[in-house]
Amino acid sequence: MTILKGKSVVITGAGQGLGRAYAIRAAEQGASVIVNDIDGKFAADVVQLIKGKGGRAVSVVGSVADWAVAESLTRTCISEFGAIDGVINNAAMHYIEFPWEENAAQIRQLIEVNVLGTIYCGLHALKAMIAQRRGSIVNVTSGAHLGMELRSTYGASKGAVASLTYGWAGEAMPYNVRVNALSPVALTPMTEASIEDQKRFGHLKRPVGDTPSPESIAPLANYLISDLSQGITGQIVRMAWNQISILAHPMDVPPSESREGWTENDIAAAFDQTFRKHLKPFGVGVKTYAWDLGNAENGGRVKS
Repeated sequence: MTILKGKSVVITGAGQGLGRAYAIRAAEQGASVIVNDIDGKFAADVVQLIKGKGGRAVSVVGSVADWAVAESLTRTCISEFGAIDGVINNAAMHYIEFPWEENAAQIRQLIEVNVLGTIYCGLHALKAMIAQRRGSIVNVTSGAHLGMELRSTYGASKGAVASLTYGWAGEAMPYNVRVNALSPVALTPMTEASIEDQKRFGHLKRPVGDTPSPESIAPLANYLISDLSQGITGQIVRMAWNQISILAHPMDVPPSESREGWTENDIAAAFDQTFRKHLKPFGVGVKTYAWDLGNAENGGRVKS
């Protein structure tokens, strides 16, 4: 069964890695595909590969951080294929570095691609999807948004993508448009470069050969943009080492305390008597952290 037969989809960052795998798999499942990448040769190669297998594909070259390029993705999809049924917001940048060693240029470039690029492509697609009363957007986030060493800015950008997913899902739900996020772990050119950097920092946790291929993630991306996932929206679906899970949404957790006119001492007493024992571990990947008042030797920090 070709689950995307008759569908038209846009996939950003589709020249290499996960985006390439998403584009090829979507075409194999019957979709007509807009292949976006900043590298025209990579995009053209994917288009030719899809066409060589009898599929339909058109490339749009340029950065998603350019409003005009983002708009052209939706416009080209509609003009070439008649509609826009799905978007996979995959294009992203990544680097690892100690926060105090980052510089303004690399931060700005990463945020422009990962955050503004996702916003720009999503907004243009949403406008068209709301008008046609159907569509599915899949934003690509990362477990790094839960807190990962050497990736604070990258994690922040992916946290923004998660927040966009929640907000857009609620706004678009009345119009039969769904918005979910995918949090994948796969061996791509981006992660291969990251692995080399991790070796430099001494933070490599898993062997390279243990990391799944991009092709192993593509069926989940297809599922989320297909009609098989009707009724699923506002979710972050993680696929890591062949395991699928749903990430919890940020929310208030019990206990809570109420008081008129809180003072600093009142707040300190509430933390000492109630909240400290409920503090949550944080971080994902190489290390996670919690706080333990009995562990004064390490400033209260416990790592695992």
